[in-house]
Amino acid sequence: MKFLKLIRYQNLVMLAFMQLLFRYAFLKQQDIPLALADWQYGLLVLSTVLIAAAGYVINNVMDVATDTINKPNDVVIGKGISETAAYNIYIGLNITGVAIGCYLSNVIMRPGFVVLFILIASVLYFYSTSLKQIMVLGNFVVAAVLSFSVIIIGVFDLFPATNGENQAHMASIFSILTDYALFAFMINFIREIVKDIEDVNGDYNQGMNTLPIAIGISRATKIVLAFAIIPFILCLFYINKYFLENNLFIVTFYAFAFVLAPLLYFIVKIFSAKSQKDFHHLSTVLKLILLFGILSILVIALNIKYNA
Repeated sequence: MKFLKLIRYQNLVMLAFMQLLFRYAFLKQQDIPLALADWQYGLLVLSTVLIAAAGYVINNVMDVATDTINKPNDVVIGKGISETAAYNIYIGLNITGVAIGCYLSNVIMRPGFVVLFILIASVLYFYSTSLKQIMVLGNFVVAAVLSFSVIIIGVFDLFPATNGENQAHMASIFSILTDYALFAFMINFIREIVKDIEDVNGDYNQGMNTLPIAIGISRATKIVLAFAIIPFILCLFYINKYFLENNLFIVTFYAFAFVLAPLLYFIVKIFSAKSQKDFHHLSTVLKLILLFGILSILVIALNIKYNA
């Protein structure tokens, strides 16, 4: 149980579910070749999860003092798992994840692509040790890493199978993955700032320079509001251009009910949020918006099949 808390298994399950959903609810439904066999794609998911788990481990090691103030019940290091053991777990997870990435890079005959896995592992390390202390940059990095977990699907499963004949079709499929990656980035970026507001007391005591510490909770909340309006407007545009114009009414209803409505709820509630409990609730809302947004790819596939 201590180990599961150390690696934040719920987030890892969501990450794996997201990657599997894109492969089997979307890519497999298209009339396109894919570079990886099913078991090889499973290795890609495993590699992503292992490197992400390593990131959670090193983050927990570096956040012991802060979490003792903000989330004392979530502190694992020193309570069943020693710091030395945590470092060993961190190294083992990274080595295994990168090794799998190296194998997959050779499978698709792009050995240089292993750099992507090394880069992500390095970014997660530097985030935990230094980048998270830099205002906004740390939030940006975390959001970018999550969005890349969507892009990497196209890099390993679409790009190697692209040729002159299917290039246009593959590009359109990849653009859809990019759209979802952008959505994941925006929602997670907002959520990271909300989490900084929630954890402002512990972060302040540790001398960190997060956005709410630098400009105050009230101003940071207004910035969050402004950022939240952006994906709301973009989703409205996307629904009108791609769903309504193609008579995808089921997914249109789904998007309004499970993405736009919760996002509007978040925008309204952020006005009155004051306590740590309020911001924790809003962080959870954003997590659900991200989940429902990703699930829309399944609804789209079903809607297209139903219309057909």
